[in-house]
Amino acid sequence: MTTKWTITIDCADPALVARFWCTALGYVDSDPPKGWDSWEAFLTDQNVPADEWNDGASITDPAGVLPALSFLKVPEPRTAKNRLHLDLQVSGGRAEPQHLREQRIRATAESLLAAGATLVREVPVDNTTTLDHLWMHDPEGNDFCVV
Repeated sequence: MTTKWTITIDCADPALVARFWCTALGYVDSDPPKGWDSWEAFLTDQNVPADEWNDGASITDPAGVLPALSFLKVPEPRTAKNRLHLDLQVSGGRAEPQHLREQRIRATAESLLAAGATLVREVPVDNTTTLDHLWMHDPEGNDFCVV
């Protein structure tokens, strides 16, 4: 038997971080639970105070194939490097010509920078000047890589 799971990211502003990851992954906001036409209707029906409506957010793969991501509001800031992060695999892999891989990585990074990401560091292949991947932060400083 398998267990249903999602990846949850702790953050201060779930709506902001969810919007960023929708852009990064091509995901969409998750539908409200069955029986409700909107999240607002669900939250109102469950007597959730309006000031708690941004305590969480959820996004899904529009094709329904890849795992969902949820975002949970937490009071404490991030204090150390993530031990788990997402790799956005856009280059096509090492079998692709290096100039094409780098072009794809940089194009994706540019769109993510415009969406609120920051570049931490360009990571080369071994001890060369050839780009392997970019280490980046989302708008709240969570690590991810563009590979």
